[in-house]
Amino acid sequence: MKQDVLSLIEQNYPTLSPSARSIANYLQQHPLAIVSQTSAEIAEHTHTSKATVSRFFRQLGFESQQDAKQAQLQLRQNGVPVLTQDNSIDQTAEELKNLSLTFEGLHADILNDVCAQLANASRVTLIGFRNSYPVALHFRQQLQQIRPSIRLLPQPGQTLGEDLHDILDDEVIVLFGFQRRTRVFKKIVEVLQDHQTILITDPTGQMYNQQVSQVLVCHLGNDNPFYSYAAPMSLVSMLSNRVYDLIGKNGHHRTQAISQLFNELGEME
Repeated sequence: MKQDVLSLIEQNYPTLSPSARSIANYLQQHPLAIVSQTSAEIAEHTHTSKATVSRFFRQLGFESQQDAKQAQLQLRQNGVPVLTQDNSIDQTAEELKNLSLTFEGLHADILNDVCAQLANASRVTLIGFRNSYPVALHFRQQLQQIRPSIRLLPQPGQTLGEDLHDILDDEVIVLFGFQRRTRVFKKIVEVLQDHQTILITDPTGQMYNQQVSQVLVCHLGNDNPFYSYAAPMSLVSMLSNRVYDLIGKNGHHRTQAISQLFNELGEME
């Protein structure tokens, strides 16, 4: 995977000619130009020529400015925070689009099956790394209020081998895998192939759909430098509510008992 253009500019800056440094200075001040402007436009803004712009990108290791643009866009596709749009993005509209795409893509029969599994399994294991971990942590907090035997992996500072070895026959694993996934993620999917595994992921995670039981796809947006996790959090909320409905009075009694403990321990306002 090629490096970010701005990082390459910084690395190569001492060896650049004065005209190339003019281009470098401009792109560092206007990084969006890398993907939004042509070589002619960059040349015009830097008072250089198209030939000079072409030489500049070749010096960075690209075949052309277009090659640099595609590399920059590919980095964003791979989850690297890279500016590809100006700051006029309507954040509210972006979030609503992500939520709409996510929920429109969920099939009712799959959701019913997933919620039934989460309600009836002897134990539910939630696994998440990096940005997936807070989503898994929130899901644990929700499910633990309505049913027992919920665990979250990995535990801080611990390895996974022991816990994955102890998975029960009727256990359900919810694996969260959003970009950028760790190298161990693929191996975990392989280890879990013979178990009931639900994968919650972004569209790129569909590459694992033949190795897991169900895939629930969340859209994170691709215009801002950082992904949005509004859709995964909303999906977790929906699943928790539906599981609560399926569990019925037992779930209600559990939440009441936990609330009583909160009061006894003085943990809540």
